[in-house]
Amino acid sequence: MSNRAAKFGSIYFGVFGAIVLLFGIAGFVVMGVYGMEGVTWGPLEMSGMFLIWEAIILISAGAMYLSSVSKFGEVRQLAKSVAASIMIWIVAGMAIWAMIAGSIPGGEEGPWFNPPVDFIATYAPPYMPAIFLLPFSLAIIYFIRSRRRSVTA
Repeated sequence: MSNRAAKFGSIYFGVFGAIVLLFGIAGFVVMGVYGMEGVTWGPLEMSGMFLIWEAIILISAGAMYLSSVSKFGEVRQLAKSVAASIMIWIVAGMAIWAMIAGSIPGGEEGPWFNPPVDFIATYAPPYMPAIFLLPFSLAIIYFIRSRRRSVTA
């Protein structure tokens, strides 16, 4: 990986790690103040019985991102960022799967399957924080490919 890419990765994942860490801390604050009922701020929702685990995972991922920023071009530091990204992918995947699984069945008094209007309505905001973090965590793929190109060259 070039020095320029390593420097950009260090800055990017430093800022991103701080944001992930703040989302994790906010999860603990919301859990402490509002409990499992949580809170919704515009398109962002923090609630549910797994909020505490999501907060723990986001804090851990944020800390891993922040610990990987020094000497980002080294393989061990890059591996920390990859592991942190995978943690976000798992939490976001769970949130997406819950959204998909919840959109198929109808209500208790309704039909077995949701009608198309209700099916599509379940994909509207608000979303969990991990879904917002998911696209930004995919940037690690660029740095993995950059590292692979520099090693093979």
